[in-house]
Amino acid sequence: MAEALLEVRGVSRAYHSGAGEIVVLKDVSLRIQTGEFIAIIGPSGSGKSTLMNILGCLDRPTGGSYLVNGNATEEMRSDDLARLRREHFGFIFQRYNLMEDLSATENVALPAIYAGVGVEARNARARTLLEKLGLGERTSNKPSQLSGGQQQRVSIARSLMNGGVIILADEPTGALDHASGQQVMEELRRLHAQGKTVVLVTHDAAIAANAPRVIELSDGCIVSDSGGGGRSAQCAEALNDPDLPLARTSRSRLDVVREAAGMAVRSMLSHRLRTLLTMLGIIIGVAAVVSVVALGKGAQSQVESQINELGASTLEVFPGSDFGDPRSAEIETLVVGDANHLGELSYVDSVSPNLSGSVAALQGSRRANTQVLGVGAELPRVRGMRLLAGRFFTEAEVEAHRAVGVIDQKAASALFSGSPIGSTLLLGSMPVEVIGVVGASAFAGSATPTVYVPHTSAASRLLGSQRLESITVRVRDNVSTKAAEVLLRAELQHRHGTNDFFIYNSDQIRKAVMKSSQTMAALVSAIAAVALIVGGVGVMNIMLVSVKERVREIGVRLAVGARQGDILRQFLIESALICLFGGVLGILFAFCVGALSRLMSLGVPFQFTAWPVIGALACSSAIGLGFGYFPARSAAQLDPIEALTAD
Repeated sequence: MAEALLEVRGVSRAYHSGAGEIVVLKDVSLRIQTGEFIAIIGPSGSGKSTLMNILGCLDRPTGGSYLVNGNATEEMRSDDLARLRREHFGFIFQRYNLMEDLSATENVALPAIYAGVGVEARNARARTLLEKLGLGERTSNKPSQLSGGQQQRVSIARSLMNGGVIILADEPTGALDHASGQQVMEELRRLHAQGKTVVLVTHDAAIAANAPRVIELSDGCIVSDSGGGGRSAQCAEALNDPDLPLARTSRSRLDVVREAAGMAVRSMLSHRLRTLLTMLGIIIGVAAVVSVVALGKGAQSQVESQINELGASTLEVFPGSDFGDPRSAEIETLVVGDANHLGELSYVDSVSPNLSGSVAALQGSRRANTQVLGVGAELPRVRGMRLLAGRFFTEAEVEAHRAVGVIDQKAASALFSGSPIGSTLLLGSMPVEVIGVVGASAFAGSATPTVYVPHTSAASRLLGSQRLESITVRVRDNVSTKAAEVLLRAELQHRHGTNDFFIYNSDQIRKAVMKSSQTMAALVSAIAAVALIVGGVGVMNIMLVSVKERVREIGVRLAVGARQGDILRQFLIESALICLFGGVLGILFAFCVGALSRLMSLGVPFQFTAWPVIGALACSSAIGLGFGYFPARSAAQLDPIEALTAD
């Protein structure tokens, strides 16, 4: 006896339910030869659809054996069964099972995607099949734009896409009117005439009469078989003529990913609202992370700029051993000569000797208590001070003990109603010509109006002391303040013969402030990262819901030959793309917030840099892959027949 194309040996199929075990097929044996046209008929619940699902490798028997071309299927892996469905079977369903978001051409071409056929070849083949079935003018129509009969013909064309020799039709006329049903049966007869093996499941005896061989089922058993046999070699030759299988091409991993990405994008575009809602959590999370990092970076730059205004790299030399040393008032060895000597060192940028006192100031009828600072001509360079009007005094004016002064904004407001430049201010008993106005400076140390005068004038004409309170040294930008501190200490110790001074390094302020700023930025970034993770959880939840909504779509893809890896890849890429696009939108939103802040002059220092943006995109993609894996795996592990029959 010739080997059968399909052979069922003592197959049983039982399902477990709350009421116990339900046996649908009982010890069914059946041989189907190449080129037969068989109708399986029986009442509802007789097991005919279950038998067809087993024949099509959509379902597995719980007992017995099923062989395709002599190969037992019960021990095959899911991917091997997918290969059989992809290369040997074509399915025609009662409910058509077309993808609503795909055109007729794309629906027909779907099996060829999983067979590794190129885009142009499969689309050309799909259009040819549709034209043969009288749908040449409907190739771009979506299923909703087609009648029931037209949709079923699209389903027939899809079953022929990969050139499979076995057509399995489950109640193909059940949802059609009489005329459309006759057209579908005519197509099945034509396929049989071309050499296809056709297995038709129906409950209608008139439809079953179209088949030369009729098998009747009742209560899961075959009660009659009208016999029949396989086609001859003549029939086998007919297989090679009109519907040749498409040539498979070896695709690279990149091509496979590109195909999956294309399907994922089409699915996202066909469900725009759901996609946007899925992205929302990622958009908010990424926008928060990028904005917080930019804000932290801007705040650090702003703080650093403010520190630089005080003197980017300054060292302050004081008499005594430390702040609060009671002996410091008695030490008079810190003098202008020390400042002049330090100013000549190669690693020193600029120097200012400093002394101060409180003096009553009088200008016309206005009077105010002021802080007078006797400083050197290089103070603006040392401290990074900004002149708002006029100029600062020169070295020549310092050496000449000139009675000139520069006031800050507080003194200008307290003592003058108009421009103070060129006016005379009485400091104690010394008249001072105001030659400039500087901006507010932390160097002044308080909210008291401040007047800057040459240290020579302050010492000889106001304070009556040559003793310096401190010397401020700015080191060159390419010199470490730590190294400069060691060298300065050695120089002064050599000049004084003793260590009667201490040096305060302003870099300590910078480090303390920057550390606090970085700690705060890290804390807020962590909070923003939590928001991003919450967004990822939202993606996972919505993707799980999406899988439940798209169970039938997954079932169709599995039925036409998709492997579990194909389904996993599509949903995983879809999740990653959703998060990636959400990340891009989140970054754009953060940029808009920063631009709006600058436009409205809110004073919020956003500073965007490349790496945080790239990192946010990478994180959003990683979240898509991480949180999308479980939904994608759930989709890939769906049972084909359960997915197809889901409501």
